Amino acid sequence: MVKLRLKRCGRKQRAVYRIVAIDSRSRREGKDLQKVGFYDPMKNQTYLNVPVILYFLEKGAQPTETVQNLFKKAEVFNELLSNQMRFN
Repeated sequence: MVKLRLKRCGRKQRAVYRIVAIDSRSRREGKDLQKVGFYDPMKNQTYLNVPVILYFLEKGAQPTETVQNLFKKAEVFNELLSNQMRFN
């Protein structure tokens, strides 16, 4: 199963996170399938590659709770619903 989750980067006390698509059995710092975004909690910046995120969500990837909250703030799920409505 593929999960969309945070991968810690940066230095000590200055964590930044990559949002990655990764196999659920892999460890946090393991090999990711693809990088789909970036999150800096210190500056409260978020960059999301929305088309790639929508691709993984349509294929059945499960976001973690924290990543799901980031997606809700960025309204990614609204775009997912509008894409599904367009194709139906």
